Amino acid sequence: MFSSKKIKLGIAPIAWTNDDMPELGASVTFEQCISEMALAGYSGSEIGNKYPRNVDALKKALSLRNLEIVSAWFSSYLTTQPFKKTEELFIEHRDFLYEMGAKVIVVSEQGRSIQGVMDTPLFKEKPHFSDEEWRRLADGLNALGRLAKEKGMDVVYHHHMGTGVQTTVEIDKLLALTDPGLISLLFDTGHLVFSGEDPLQILDKHMSRIKHVHLKDIRQTVADQVRNKEYSFLEAVKLGAFTVPGDGDIQFDEIFARLSESGYEGWFIVEAEQDPNEADPLEYALKARRFIKEKTNL
Repeated sequence: MFSSKKIKLGIAPIAWTNDDMPELGASVTFEQCISEMALAGYSGSEIGNKYPRNVDALKKALSLRNLEIVSAWFSSYLTTQPFKKTEELFIEHRDFLYEMGAKVIVVSEQGRSIQGVMDTPLFKEKPHFSDEEWRRLADGLNALGRLAKEKGMDVVYHHHMGTGVQTTVEIDKLLALTDPGLISLLFDTGHLVFSGEDPLQILDKHMSRIKHVHLKDIRQTVADQVRNKEYSFLEAVKLGAFTVPGDGDIQFDEIFARLSESGYEGWFIVEAEQDPNEADPLEYALKARRFIKEKTNL
């Protein structure tokens, strides 16, 4: 179905240590995290909060395990802060990733985001951008895209629960307002299904813009509980709304088929923020690796 020459398989460190809730996985070391990634059969990683920011030190630790850096999350505040502030931080972030050999930069707009607030209901209080905020977001993203292109890199926008770009309508609007030559899309299965969207519809509409893929599964009964009982995003994570591909309720066969038919090239990143005390990261990394091998032959 896929060629290993065109698709690489990586995993995010958030299963080992959670960036939004550092108490989850607080005792897990950076070395344990990347060693278990390699042991489970992955070749790449996104960057977590325990990763050294020194290029030489990080490269050495990764090379010992035959791993490479794929990307790292960048929080933009284009709707709520002066562009200059985001620009300065983005350039620093871009240059670090460039030195690490990454080709894509994951960007998510955090202006008015509730994803990191423990007591704010995820669905009831979801932010919605005004026309002016959409304009600022689109103009700002295009500017970040131009900065990325200076290094031969691509901005891939991460639609995300609890933010102003979460739903199909919002993804459609973002891509309509931004330059296709500057802004691409990160396709995240888990966030789409959790939101109530159809991931196949996103693939059909926007495959030409997709340059990065997060493979995440959902425990639908937990997701429904989060919506019905008005829990927050962080509470959803603690309750176990997310899990690795093959362990939840998302049907991946057609998703993989569409990605294959489209000729997608790039990274598949397994990502599932869970409490490592409840879901052993190595065990679940191996479970996801076996599932992807079975479904894609990667």
